Amino acid sequence: MFAERQLTPLNTVALLIVFVLASILWFATLDYRHLIPTDEGRYAQMAREMMVSGDYITPRYNDYKYFEKPPLHIWASAITFQLFGLGEWQARFWSGLTGYLTILLVGFTAVKLFGRVTGYLSALILLSSPMWVVGGHFNALDMGLSAFLNLALCSLLLAQHAYQQHRPQSSRLWMWVCWLAMGLATLSKGLIGIVIPGMVLFAYIVTRFDWKLLSRLHILSGLVIFLIVTAPWFIAVSIQNPEFAHFFFIYEHFERFTATAHGRTAPAYFFLPLVLVGFLPWMPQFFRSAWQTLKEYRIGSFSAEWMLWAWFAVILIFFSISRSKLPGYIMPVFPALTILAAKSIADYLESHAHLSIGWRLQTLFFALLALTGFFFLSEIGRNGQPDEVAAYQAYTVWIVIALSCLLAFSLVASLFAKRNSLLSIALFAFGFFLTATIAGTGHETLGRAVSGYDLAQRVKSQIPKDAKIYSVRLLDHTVPFYLERNTIMVEFTDELTFGAKQEPQKWVPTLSEFIIVWNQDPNAIALMRPDQFVELEGLGLPMEVLGRDSRRVVVRHPQEPLRQ
Repeated sequence: MFAERQLTPLNTVALLIVFVLASILWFATLDYRHLIPTDEGRYAQMAREMMVSGDYITPRYNDYKYFEKPPLHIWASAITFQLFGLGEWQARFWSGLTGYLTILLVGFTAVKLFGRVTGYLSALILLSSPMWVVGGHFNALDMGLSAFLNLALCSLLLAQHAYQQHRPQSSRLWMWVCWLAMGLATLSKGLIGIVIPGMVLFAYIVTRFDWKLLSRLHILSGLVIFLIVTAPWFIAVSIQNPEFAHFFFIYEHFERFTATAHGRTAPAYFFLPLVLVGFLPWMPQFFRSAWQTLKEYRIGSFSAEWMLWAWFAVILIFFSISRSKLPGYIMPVFPALTILAAKSIADYLESHAHLSIGWRLQTLFFALLALTGFFFLSEIGRNGQPDEVAAYQAYTVWIVIALSCLLAFSLVASLFAKRNSLLSIALFAFGFFLTATIAGTGHETLGRAVSGYDLAQRVKSQIPKDAKIYSVRLLDHTVPFYLERNTIMVEFTDELTFGAKQEPQKWVPTLSEFIIVWNQDPNAIALMRPDQFVELEGLGLPMEVLGRDSRRVVVRHPQEPLRQ
């Protein structure tokens, strides 16, 4: 195989060096940024509460029951906190780990299906996909879900590959891994963990007329594995919380998809720009792979490429017609696109000594794009608030470094296009990885203003351990984590409404009731927005500012001066 012969010792060492450097940077940057709202602070706080309480059955947020999602991500983070203490990298570790392992997974899968070159390229391409880099460094549920969904996909592909090679035992084992992965995906974010693979499989069978595939899924034994993974927690949480089932299965699944109950509406084309940006450096290979797959369409025989395209299409269509849309929902499509793009490149190298002129144009285009970006630096923060000017100026420095990396590596990749194809691709991929990593890491200059870290550090030592902290008409998603405390909601419960209704004694329904409580408890602490502070100050509520920033104020009762 001509492409395989390009894996010379020099190329192999170069690819290894690139991947080792990227791996170090992948994990080293998990700790640079402080947590930001909403997901990062929410899931860190939930994991901290779980660790402190020791209750791994009923998830809680600010001590209110929180059943929007299953607890696998929270379990993993709580265990990480238990082992390594509280911190930013610990909070992001599960996302970082699952994202990184998926890079290895797609590389391994592509090697087994299509050869070593496709495997190496798959790992590099996913490593350099901007949205995958950002998602792997953000404390949210989407990366863990994507990792297990793609483990299910890759296991299915490997199972069918083993079957075609007349290895039934290996095929059965990989299908069991597939069912295990769907169980873990379900524990990560709900029934979507089995619904998505089911829809993809149905779409594949219908479009390929490959009904025999159903007989190779080991459905009965697989369902046993799936239930062993998922049933214990669902049963336990339902026993302890009879209200769980209706909220989780009806409100959080059916209504989230069909209604605007969560206020996350967006146009049907919402995810198309995200796919474009998230897979930006490899879009030419995206289109070429689509054309190749259509040309090679055959009825009946199993096609890994068709399954990968079905995966992309079904997920894109499913979430596009959903009434609830968030950027992270589209994350699971990128590993499949990665393998398809890598195979497209490897197929070309099978019959050509070097990459086409199109590759040189592709690298030069991104060099030009980076160069053009320098002319728009003044637009960064143009619509920002006056107090944000310094932060945007600091972030501009990071963007300059990111664009410089993209420009330099794209130009070098273009120079190597005719000399060493694999090295050219590796350098281009590493350049995009650096660009996404630098731009994402530098967001700390902007994110620190919305993070509650600095405010929490200023007031933490002044808050007695037994003091109650009230959150007045405000659900702050980072201050409680950094204070290592829960807050009592006042009047406004936001996403904690369900939990507050279940345990009404744990919140204060009206501002007037809070004023009474405040006057009766001299040790109370309150967190609120600056405009809320002005309102209460106008009402004559006795308050002394412990600390404040542009978004929050922390107050206590005025302290009497010490008598001499």
